[in-house]
Amino acid sequence: MKYSRQRELVRNVVTQNLIHPTADIVYSLVRNEDSNISLGTVYRNLNLLVEQGVLHKISMPGSSDRFDGRTEPHHHLVCTCCGRVFDIEADHLPQLDAQINQLADFAITGYQLLIQGVCRDCQHIETEEKGDTQR
Repeated sequence: MKYSRQRELVRNVVTQNLIHPTADIVYSLVRNEDSNISLGTVYRNLNLLVEQGVLHKISMPGSSDRFDGRTEPHHHLVCTCCGRVFDIEADHLPQLDAQINQLADFAITGYQLLIQGVCRDCQHIETEEKGDTQR
């Protein structure tokens, strides 16, 4: 892949921001470094970096895709209240692969596990709000 300063900026923004940014967030952050970059350029570079295996795309149901600079196998938790995405290690999944292969004669080539729930911060907010309404 030919070197591109703009592609390098896009890659750096994703790898240095553990928030799993959307393309729009990447665009906003990259514009701090290069005010001439277009949203289309950001999208093209994100997709190219994903195709090349440099970045990982997280497909979010009902929401914008997110991008991750960690490309080694791991999975994600998404808070249904604030929308933040967190990395999670799931070491027991290779056993699931073998089980699926055995039960369904299905050769798994890859998957994304996205677990939805409520993060600690949002749980605290909900608890505080419940306490306020009970007074």
